[in-house]
Amino acid sequence: MIAALVARNTFREATRDRMIVGVFVSGLVLLLATQILSPLAMGEGGRLAVDLGLSGITLLGTLVTLLVGTSLVAKEIERRTIYSLLSRPIARSHYLIGKWIGMTAALWVVTGGLGLSLWALLAARGLSPNPLSLLQSVYLAGLELALVAALAVLFSALSTPVLSALYTLGACLVGHWSDDLRLYAAKLPGTLATTLQVASNLVPNLPIFNMRTLAANAETTTLLHLGLATAYATAYCACVLSLAAAAFESRDFK
Repeated sequence: MIAALVARNTFREATRDRMIVGVFVSGLVLLLATQILSPLAMGEGGRLAVDLGLSGITLLGTLVTLLVGTSLVAKEIERRTIYSLLSRPIARSHYLIGKWIGMTAALWVVTGGLGLSLWALLAARGLSPNPLSLLQSVYLAGLELALVAALAVLFSALSTPVLSALYTLGACLVGHWSDDLRLYAAKLPGTLATTLQVASNLVPNLPIFNMRTLAANAETTTLLHLGLATAYATAYCACVLSLAAAAFESRDFK
């Protein structure tokens, strides 16, 4: 119940943030730009518009997380509102979980809105997009952003907003290259290979949430893929938030 109240307040605060409004408007402009430029793609305009549009949605969602999500706790400390909150019978773990739920809900609103806008623009151009394919891709993008938001909450509970943004960005970039790390580790000897293999397994496996190529070809993924991606995101977020709660319990705000 307490986590739900924190989540509601966080969602309301996030959706009223000018940064999110600006990013959402920028996303609409980006989607319009892809529609204007796609006729130059020599017969591949529809595929290019879908691919660039979905890539832009993920990129802008990550940007929102870096700009807003990494300062969730820092804002409360700066305004000194966290002292009155934590002086009440509110568990710090519930506070962080509420922050994550509220931020994730805001990201899903932005992602869903931009995904719907992309479908409407494609339909208006008569490109006959596959609604199920777009829906699946946007859903997976939302799972990816939920995972990135969990990392942002973890780092914001430990450090300053600038460092939290850098840590989150680094984890996100390495997560996108996790498959390459595993392939590279297989070519290395001994301890170095083991270290890289462990690192590639610890960072988020973000390629599992990428189905832009399928969506660009108007193809859908399997229910098994969606289920595995959902289970992975749920488990990873739970682990990250557990670490964040453990670290936040020992943090001194004085």
